[in-house]
Parts: sequence; C-alpha cells; structure tokens
Amino acid sequence: MKNIALIGFMGTGKTSVGKKLAQDLGYSFVDTDQEVERITDLTVAEIFKKHGEIRFRSEESLALKRLLKAEGQVIATGGGIVLKPENVDLLREQTFVVALTARPEVIYQRVETRGTRPLLKGGELMAKIIQLMEERKDAYDFADLVVDTSELSPRMIADKIAQALREIERNQS
Repeated sequence: MKNIALIGFMGTGKTSVGKKLAQDLGYSFVDTDQEVERITDLTVAEIFKKHGEIRFRSEESLALKRLLKAEGQVIATGGGIVLKPENVDLLREQTFVVALTARPEVIYQRVETRGTRPLLKGGELMAKIIQLMEERKDAYDFADLVVDTSELSPRMIADKIAQALREIERNQS
C-alpha cells in the first residue's frame, strides 16, 4: 500500500495512533505539523502568532506535497489540512485516508491541559471545540475508513486500522 493519511479534528489521536500504526506496518511515521516546524524553524503556535493561519495553511500544504513524494509512510495531518480543496485532492489521490473522530467532551479532555492549540486560544474551550467541529463536520467525509476513537486506546485504534487494511488487501487479491 502507498501512504496512509490520518485526518481528523485535533485531539482525535492522529499522532499517537500514527506512531503505533507505522511501527506495526513497518512504515515510517511523519507528521505534517512537525514537518512545517522543521522547515520554518518555528512552532505551529509561533507561525499562527507571527504570520497567521493563512501562512500556516500554506506551509502545511507545501509540507504535504513534500511528504507525498515518498511512499510507505503513515502521515498524521493537522486537523485543518482538509480545509484546502487541493489538500483533499492530494490525500484522496495519493493515500489511503483514515478519519479519526471523537466526541466533543473526549476532545476537550484530551486537549484542555496542553495549551498548544492556536485555534482554541481565547474564550470557553468547550464552546470553541463544538464550534470548530460544527464548521468542519463534513470536511472529513471523503475518508476511506472512519474510526471513532472516543472509547479506544491508541493501540486498539491502530489494531483496528491494520485489520481493515488487511481485509482490503485480501479483497483486492
């Protein structure tokens, strides 16, 4: 299989699941946010603060294009990567897309202590999460597989994805 992309709202487990899944499959693990930070020498929060969301989204798109030049990767994407249609097209054409979902209260529990999420700054956290989730509710619909992570550990999620991939490969052969 080519690359596997994990998409979904922040706090759904893309990075933690991605690392386990990559290890299980013998793939390399890459994260678009980390790639942006490596290239710009700025944290995601610093890019948002100094240059704004538009600049970050541009860097994120460039990072995705660079990463997709290789194969055999599990790619954890930023939650908003699907906001640009060209990113959706690239992901759809060049990866097996897994959307990770979770209930708002679970996301709240997962992100409340981190304080590293620029889009959640200011205002009431739960209200912001619900608002952003509502704005993006259809943005992840193009995925090849959807996994609700609300009640599952990263290990269980990675196992579930690996099992689905094995079934797809069996059905294709």
